[in-house]
Amino acid sequence: EGLEGCGARGVTLYGAACDSAGSQQAFREKLGITIVQLSDFEPKGAVCRAFGVRHPGGFPERALVMTGPDGVVLWSHQASNPAELPGANLIFDALDALDAVGA
Repeated sequence: EGLEGCGARGVTLYGAACDSAGSQQAFREKLGITIVQLSDFEPKGAVCRAFGVRHPGGFPERALVMTGPDGVVLWSHQASNPAELPGANLIFDALDALDAVGA
C-alpha cells in the first residue's frame, strides 16, 4: 500500500529538519522523497517545537511526525543523527500501532 496508507487512514506524515527549503528540495529530489518536508531553518526550532520533537539539547533534529485530521501529533520519530534515514517499516509499524489503539 506504500505511504498512501497514511492518507487512507486519515493521518498526514511530515518530515521536519533545520535545513533551508532549498536544501530540503535537493534532498527530496536526490532521494525521491514525496512526503511534505517542513523547514525549521528560520526561526530555528519553531517547527520542531510546535510538533514536540525538539532535541532535549534545545536544537531541532530531523524528525518524522504523523498528525491526525485535527493536526494533533499521533506519532513522531527523532533521528539519532542527521544522516539517519529511517526505513519505511518504521512508518508502517507506527500506522499499525495507531490502528491497534483506534487512533
